[in-house]
Amino acid sequence: MKRDSVDEILMRYFEPAADAGDLARRVLQAARDSARQTTRLLDSLSIQTTPQGVSLIRAERLPQAASAAARRLAEQAREELSEYFQGKRAFFSVPVDLSEAPDFQKKVLAAARRIPFGEVRPYAWVAQRIGHPRAVRAVGTALGRNPVPFIVPCHRVLQTGGGLGGYLFGTDVKSRLLSLERTTPVYEGCTSTHIVCRVGCIHGRRMRPDNRVVFASVDDARSIGYRPCKVCKPEAA
Repeated sequence: MKRDSVDEILMRYFEPAADAGDLARRVLQAARDSARQTTRLLDSLSIQTTPQGVSLIRAERLPQAASAAARRLAEQAREELSEYFQGKRAFFSVPVDLSEAPDFQKKVLAAARRIPFGEVRPYAWVAQRIGHPRAVRAVGTALGRNPVPFIVPCHRVLQTGGGLGGYLFGTDVKSRLLSLERTTPVYEGCTSTHIVCRVGCIHGRRMRPDNRVVFASVDDARSIGYRPCKVCKPEAA
């Protein structure tokens, strides 16, 4: 008997889902592909530092730091970027040196740094925050020339209509960064010490996996007796 279109639609709708083993393999493969892409991105980056902080990140060879202090900051930046790309860090503690940036750009980048991890804002929001509500295009230009991408999160700024807008490393990387931040926890606590940290804090590395608990906010952690870490200061995030 010939099936009509409704029958076909219903049969497809009620088709058995892929078996759990196949789904697990696909998830594992996606994770491996993402890890490879992350490794390639990190390996392509060159980090320039001064004794005051990270001054430039680009996908090209940059002059190496001359002082031991600057080299240590470059190593710290690379380690923190690696953790960030792996979803193991929700903040950066390495300092940045934006002393060479023009004053207008400094204001734009300072506003971008105030956008919380995992959230986005439109270009117009940045323009309003710096007191130049009509300078949306200039804001976009300043963000596009961000000397310290990733650490100064210009990728969290989108077009007013929700479009990605431009990005130094391409919109595909920008999209992946936003997706990464949506799935990376921001706060974690230790059930033995009752301390809540930002993900990526040095104290968090010492937590045993079975003692680790994730929180949506510091207030949630406080409500059941946890106290904020004095090192990463999650209440100020």
